[in-house]
Amino acid sequence: MSYWQGLKQRLFTPVDASSITVFRIGFGIIMLWDTWRYYAKGWVEAYYIQPDFYFKYHGFEWVHPWDGDGMLIHFAVMGLCAFLIVVGAFYRLAIIVFTLAFSYVFLLDQTRYLNHFYLVILFSILLCIIPAHRQYSVDAWLRPRLRSATLPAWTLWLLRVQMEIVLIFAGLVKINPDWLQLQPLKMWLAERSDFPFGLGYLFTQDWSVGIAAYGVIALHIIGAPLLLVKRTRLAVFCVYAAFHCLNHFVFYIGIFPWFTLFASLLFFEPDWPKRLWAGLRQKWPLRLHLLTPRNHPHSGSQTYNTPAAQQHLTLAFVALWAASQIFIPLRHLLYPGNVSWTEEGHRFAWQMKLRDKDGWVDFYVVDADNPGNITHVPPQWFLTPKQARKMAGRPDMILQFAHFLAAHWREHYAMANPQVYASAFVSLNGRPPTLLIDPTRDLTKVERSLWPADWIVPLNQPLEMTLGLQSE
Repeated sequence: MSYWQGLKQRLFTPVDASSITVFRIGFGIIMLWDTWRYYAKGWVEAYYIQPDFYFKYHGFEWVHPWDGDGMLIHFAVMGLCAFLIVVGAFYRLAIIVFTLAFSYVFLLDQTRYLNHFYLVILFSILLCIIPAHRQYSVDAWLRPRLRSATLPAWTLWLLRVQMEIVLIFAGLVKINPDWLQLQPLKMWLAERSDFPFGLGYLFTQDWSVGIAAYGVIALHIIGAPLLLVKRTRLAVFCVYAAFHCLNHFVFYIGIFPWFTLFASLLFFEPDWPKRLWAGLRQKWPLRLHLLTPRNHPHSGSQTYNTPAAQQHLTLAFVALWAASQIFIPLRHLLYPGNVSWTEEGHRFAWQMKLRDKDGWVDFYVVDADNPGNITHVPPQWFLTPKQARKMAGRPDMILQFAHFLAAHWREHYAMANPQVYASAFVSLNGRPPTLLIDPTRDLTKVERSLWPADWIVPLNQPLEMTLGLQSE
């Protein structure tokens, strides 16, 4: 048997579907909880109804929020879809609608970009393809022919590969000069010196911050592959669990710790939920007996004699998906300069918790036909405080806002030839504030592009060394 034939056989071998089923349920619960938070905290109104301007992703300028109460209805639909995913009712329709609805919200405003939103979209797309509703679902209860206790192995490995790529890149991107000099982690932890249980003191010590900074690199680069090894899997998972819990309480980074921790359960044996349930039954048999799920008599009988053409198509998709997830995060290597400074290739690359940017930007609208007519425009005239803060350190957003100002002055002030200049100073990871973009460049003459931007001022300010033991 050739290597190719052996690979195909392994990827189309039936494996227990319980692990993927539990992931489907957990995914839906987390998304339902996150959607509820947007209602409870008023984020739908604050982020998607009240702003007058939204920063768009390149090529998606046509995406706009719904009018009136449309955004509230939109999030209600997302919540309903998340609930249907949990119970496995109308699963195919629910996961497709959820993926489209979540992606739409994601594309509305670049200032709302978070890595875990992107991660949710990727896993949502995969769940559109994977039949994760074959058991423990309303669909399987109503349609007995749909029931199956197994799925082809490629469905599980596709989810595992996606998670491995995320974790490994999260470590690789931290091998950069700033992180190796403990920044910005040192600044962030120093702000939490009041953390309980004595950890606040450790947050102010260089030796402990150094262990944390270098330990995170080792955890992701070495630990992530060890999740694939049976002997080390449980130990590494426990370390990840402690890491994600600490991240949650220290940095308040939303659903990301819980989502990645839950996805890490996919690395255990596919039937781990059944084994866990069996263990619980032996410990508390009377209490759990009535809750024990029954297997359908035909579950597990599928052999997956998939036609050769379908096998080739499936394997091609898996290969292309994995390749894209590897090369997209590497695209920043095509751009000159520090990616944390220029932001070129920073998104969709798992550049997580790598930069601390503090800065300000002022805009000046000049009438080209009357150069003495100059208007100083603070961003707060048109943007929310969060939008203005995010934009200050991101050249692409500065360019978008400059184009908006030019259009606004043409429409509302009948200025035929407005020019827009920006003065932006940014501190990266504790450096002194430095000029970010060329203040003499008329940004109305700069088109949005994926090519390297020659109007971004290179970062030549070194980061002062911060290693060394810190005194009391």
